[in-house]
Parts: sequence; C-alpha cells; structure tokens
Amino acid sequence: MSNFSKSTTKKFDISPPFSTSFKSPERAIFCIYMSFTVYIIYSKKLDKYYVGYIENIEIRLAQHNSGISDYTSKATDWETKYVESFDTRQDAMKREKEIKNKKSRKYIEWLISSVC
Repeated sequence: MSNFSKSTTKKFDISPPFSTSFKSPERAIFCIYMSFTVYIIYSKKLDKYYVGYIENIEIRLAQHNSGISDYTSKATDWETKYVESFDTRQDAMKREKEIKNKKSRKYIEWLISSVC
C-alpha cells in the first residue's frame, strides 16, 4: 500500500480562539471577516452619481475608471464620495436599493454632505 492511502491526522495543541461548528479542526475553514460596502461615486465630467455595493471598494473604483462597467464607462474620473459598511451582503443590497429607489440627486447630495 502507498502512503497516500493512509490517513494522518494532526491534533491541535490549543483550541482555536473562536468556535466552529466543525467536528474536526483539520476540516475547519478559517473565515476572514469581510464587510460589504455601499458606495456613491461621482464623475465631474458627466456630473453624475453612481450608487453600488461591493466587497472591495478600491478594486471596484479602479474597474469603474477603466471602463469595465457599462454605465460608468463614459468617464474615467470617478471618485468615491460616500461609503457605508455592512456585515452582510443582504444588508448592503437592501441599503443600495433604498438609495436608488429615492431617485433623488438631492438625497444623494444630502447623504454626502452629512458625513463631511
């Protein structure tokens, strides 16, 4: 028999500093806390705002400025004006929808001015 067919298990000397629902620490998946961001970006060239949500705002802003996104591809001067962080994707999606459903530039500008 080859060594590959043998099962080897290592034991932890100490307990991990968090609880897991896994029976075996070897099978535990260590999760990195990831927040979700609702963001508002602005293009001076177009004089328009864009509202979205994402896990990594820096990467997403670079995508907007490189022309990858259809709506924002007409400009390359997008800058972040407002951000809100949420623990879950569902909460971020809900907040993004709330902002978009207002369909109000005044509301977006009020949000932006409220954090300055």
